[in-house]
Amino acid sequence: MTSHTAPTPSPDDAAILDLVPGDEITVDRLCGEWWISQLRRGHRFSTDDMLIAYVASGLRPETMLQLDLGAGTGSVGLLTLFRLGPTTRLVMVEAQEVSHLLARRTVAWNGLGHRVQLRHGDLRDPHSVPPEEAGSYPLVTGSPPYIPEWAGHTSPHTQRAHCRMELRGDVFDYCKTAARALAPDGLFVLAHSAVDARPEQAIAAAGLTLWGRTDVYFRRNRAPTIAVFACGFGGTRQDPAPIVVRESTGEWTDEYLQIRQDMGAP
Repeated sequence: MTSHTAPTPSPDDAAILDLVPGDEITVDRLCGEWWISQLRRGHRFSTDDMLIAYVASGLRPETMLQLDLGAGTGSVGLLTLFRLGPTTRLVMVEAQEVSHLLARRTVAWNGLGHRVQLRHGDLRDPHSVPPEEAGSYPLVTGSPPYIPEWAGHTSPHTQRAHCRMELRGDVFDYCKTAARALAPDGLFVLAHSAVDARPEQAIAAAGLTLWGRTDVYFRRNRAPTIAVFACGFGGTRQDPAPIVVRESTGEWTDEYLQIRQDMGAP
């Protein structure tokens, strides 16, 4: 990952570093010529984010409007937007102030203010997707945290803690809000743990149908770690082939190299 220092500080920088004292902001290549602001010791964008965007943009390449729930620093939403048309618009909803401010910095840095609307709010709050927008989004994406608070160690770094632990909602909340926002023929794409039964339960509880589950093998000779779920109203399930990121010897697979190329990865 390439990194450089922003040429001029953002007005949000002081607030960001007040929220997470002792950390520093980096500006890193996300895709193509787009860069993302991140905390050096905070939550960093990942392969999970790219694969959500890859599946979502591949299934809905003509989408003109996208909603990203729990947007964090903006990686999933922006990676998806990058692969969609130049007139596609993106709405990002994020509750954590530090991540929202970093996303705002990123949008300004890349000159995307005319295409991206940032909302600082909790996706469980109906006002995050107001009633007049219900049923209007053809594409919704999300990357819920998937470790219950009781099941793991909560990082003292507030941003990392909220991105990993279910401190502010879980996959059921994401699916419920996505179902409310989705157009009748809309698509919701999310990633979650491959060994957790709750994503499929949450999809069904929200009145959605699982259209396909893509298991992700980070090593060919190991069990899948995450899965990408695509769902909507009605339809039938047909699981695509799994994605294998690395061979058992550690090299990236040809498939994953092609995905990176398609997504404009550095």
